[in-house]
This record gives sequence, structure tokens and C-alpha cells, in this order.
Amino acid sequence: MQGVVFDIKRFAVHDGPGIRTTVFLKGCPLQCSWCQNPEGTGSEIQLWYFEHKCVRCHGCIEACPVGALLTNDTAGLAHIVVDHEACTLCGDCVVIYPAQALVFDAREMSEEEVIDEILKDRVFYDTSGGGVTLSGGDPLLQEAFSLALLELCCKNNIHTAIETCLFANEEIIKRFLDVADLFLVDLKLSDPDQHKKQTGRSNDIIRANLETLAAAGANIIVRIPLIPGVTATQKNIRDIVGYVKQVRADIPLQLINFNPLARDKYRRMRRPYEFENMDNALSEQELDIYTKIITAEGVRYFEG
Repeated sequence: MQGVVFDIKRFAVHDGPGIRTTVFLKGCPLQCSWCQNPEGTGSEIQLWYFEHKCVRCHGCIEACPVGALLTNDTAGLAHIVVDHEACTLCGDCVVIYPAQALVFDAREMSEEEVIDEILKDRVFYDTSGGGVTLSGGDPLLQEAFSLALLELCCKNNIHTAIETCLFANEEIIKRFLDVADLFLVDLKLSDPDQHKKQTGRSNDIIRANLETLAAAGANIIVRIPLIPGVTATQKNIRDIVGYVKQVRADIPLQLINFNPLARDKYRRMRRPYEFENMDNALSEQELDIYTKIITAEGVRYFEG
């Protein structure tokens, strides 16, 4: 079985307990305008061009058999433009470019190949109470591969977690109950209309699946990404806290601060980014306000 993996991050400390290896899988059912991993939203592997690494030799253009690479003169500096519709992902341009100005944004891997990488860090899991987290994108979009990989982790007695928005068929959610020790569930917006406006989907299915996991006794942490002017409002935080408390009072909440560095990825991908001019994460004072809303309701705040 093959999965499409766009990153394997070692020594992660914010994706569940202990020191972890986080495996990022391509594909997501939501289209959040603030996504921190825009390279993971689409399911297909794509070619990336890093202009700052380009030596402008144009060897890649000569190597491309289908003419998918073009030059575009901007301010006197000719750089490469990738015609993604024409690109066949043959890799000829990648092979001849030692400076890595052209690279694939992901690669196909078998579950055995990924577990081999995971097992290299087993000593850190054992000493810190860590393990493996599947993230993305959203791992549920690669259901069969994610299940196979988590089953291998379980066979090797490695703690497993999955980060997901829970937008999937209920039967898919239930299949992960036996292989995921922890569900890191992203709840972004309480209001269904705003959720659809900002992510392209209503949150009805997400809520129903959270309730299914809670009723099954799953270990859950609800995470709220703090996006200035969108999710980071007192009303939204208060509404999510009230809803989660109603679903199951022992589910802790965690706030994920805005990361302005994501804009570099959008620039690389030549995609517009709504938060281009936001240079800072939320301040400690702002985080404290939202944290107090959570704890004032008697809900546990997860420090991470």
C-alpha cells in the first residue's frame, strides 16, 4: 500500500504527549484560508520551485520533455514558472538540479517505509512517553494507508495519535477507534455558516463525529487554531467551550497560536494568502484572555 507523505517531522513536542514523530499526509476536505500547511491540502504531488536556490542555468527547461517549465522575466531576473497542468511529474528536472531549486512537495511511501523511519526514534518515545502522530492535510482522506500505518505502530507498542478535522463518514471514524490512542480534533468555528464560509464546509458532520468519538470513550483533545479576526474571538472560543463541555465534560481544550511564517509557503506556491500582512502571533496577553475563558467554564486547558 502506498501513501502520499509530504513531511516526516522528528522530535515534535506539540502533537501529543512526549517526544513524537509526526507524519504529514497529503489531502484535506477543508479549504481553510489560513492553512499552515497549504502544500498538504491537495491530494496530488506537485513540483515546487524555489527561486532563491535557482542559478538560472535553464537546464531544467531543456530537460523537461513536455515543455512544462517556462521563464518569466520579473525585474530583470528570469525565474521559472511551472505549468502544473502540463507537468507529468517525470522528475527529469529534479534529477539534474543539484541546488534543489525544483523539488516534489511529497512522495509516495509504503507503510513499511514509514514505520522504518518511525522506529529509528523509538528510544525517544520510550523515554518521554511519546509516540507517533498522523497529521496533514487530514489523515482520514488517506484512510486505508493511515489505518495500516497505525496498526503497525500498535504492533510495535508505539503510542498513536491522529490530528483530524473529523470531516468524514462516521464509519471511517469508527475504524480508527482501535488504532488511535489519542484524537487531536480541530474545531475552528462554532457558527455553522461562518464555518462554511471560512472552510468551504459546514461543521455538522464534524460535530456529529466528535459526539460519536466522545460516546465511544475515545481519548480526545480539542484544538482551536487562533486566527486573528476569524476564530480568535471571545464569542467563538466561548461557544466552542460550551459545546465541548456539553459533549463530554472531561475533554480538554488547547489553543494553537497563529503562525505568520506560513506565508512563505504561499509565496513559494505562488498562491494568494489572506493573512500576508499579519506579521505576529497573538500576544501572551491575548492568549491569557482566551485561556481564562476555557478554565472559567471548568474545562481543563491542555498545555501541550
